[in-house]
Amino acid sequence: MPERSDEDEGLGFAAPHDLPVPYMQRLRNYYLALGYGNPYRWAQYTDVPFTELKKPLRETKVGLVVTSAPYQPDKGDQGPGAAYNAAAKFYRVYAGGIGGKPDVRISHLGYDRKYTTAADINSYFPLAQLKAAANEGRIGGLAEHFQGTPTNRSQITTIEQDCVDVLQGLREDGAEAAVIVAA
Repeated sequence: MPERSDEDEGLGFAAPHDLPVPYMQRLRNYYLALGYGNPYRWAQYTDVPFTELKKPLRETKVGLVVTSAPYQPDKGDQGPGAAYNAAAKFYRVYAGGIGGKPDVRISHLGYDRKYTTAADINSYFPLAQLKAAANEGRIGGLAEHFQGTPTNRSQITTIEQDCVDVLQGLREDGAEAAVIVAA
């Protein structure tokens, strides 16, 4: 008797060939191919601290932390659909004002450019949504600056330098919570 597939049982499973992209193994292989002596290791902690909000979110000032880069006209194509552009990378935390529409982009990041574009800035820089949340009273306010974090690939640099700088910037703006968007 032939074995029945899960599809036949009405469970709604995807076809056997429809598998997730093995991105973790791809990144490990990529780092080895770049000449690093060991595969990439994700930060994984046995204890992850959690701090409850001291007051309701509707009374809490929120900051925005992103990996998007400020547009640099002298660094080549950085628009939606641009090829990977290492020249647009940045290596120190920066703060940008939330007034108007900041011009930030993600051409310096590695993402699937075959099936994805950077056409929707809200997918990697949700400032408009946070402004709306503040205007509607869902959050208590918005920090005056967003914090831009580099993607240096060094966990030590991220922990010892970037996190310190981001926290300082958030505190200077009086942020009590943060939305972190890693594109």
